[in-house]
Amino acid sequence: MVGFATRTQCSPYSPYCLVSMHTLPDYLQPGLRLVFVGFNPSMRSAAVGHYYAGPGNLFWPLLYESGLLPTPLTYAEDARILEFGIGLTDLVKRPTPSSADLSPGEARAGVSQLHTKLVTYAPRVVCFNGKGVYAWYTNRTVDVGPQNDPIGAARVFVIPSTSARNGRWQRREKAAYFLTLRQFVDRCA
Repeated sequence: MVGFATRTQCSPYSPYCLVSMHTLPDYLQPGLRLVFVGFNPSMRSAAVGHYYAGPGNLFWPLLYESGLLPTPLTYAEDARILEFGIGLTDLVKRPTPSSADLSPGEARAGVSQLHTKLVTYAPRVVCFNGKGVYAWYTNRTVDVGPQNDPIGAARVFVIPSTSARNGRWQRREKAAYFLTLRQFVDRCA
């Protein structure tokens, strides 16, 4: 794990007020059918050492309910994701309370590093978890759903952010995009 010095303004009783914070490892390998790209780890995810660990994050339940996973997993089992041909990474590896706390320079540097990872590991489909992360990657306004521009040989799909902070989308709407993603991945197999 890579460590980052992190200063947060929070109460002394918060479990996320740490002098240093570790980031999450990439779960990547050649031949994956799908790789999810998040913006950056949340403070909660970094504190517990697992992807999509925030309270109310719908990532793990929707992954199973859509049929992308044959068995339910929790954030504590995130390392098992590779068993199912799915990988996890982020645009920026530094944990923050919100992606808005990242600097434009960090995001720009992350684009280059992410592109190298995705071309190197060459998954069949890359799915960005949220429009914001894909907008940073492409430097343009984007919408959810399938995208026209591949990354290397990989097809690209964007889902609404699964974070509980994304209140613009209801659970059923997010679930519908996960189902569409599964169908998209099946067609790209």
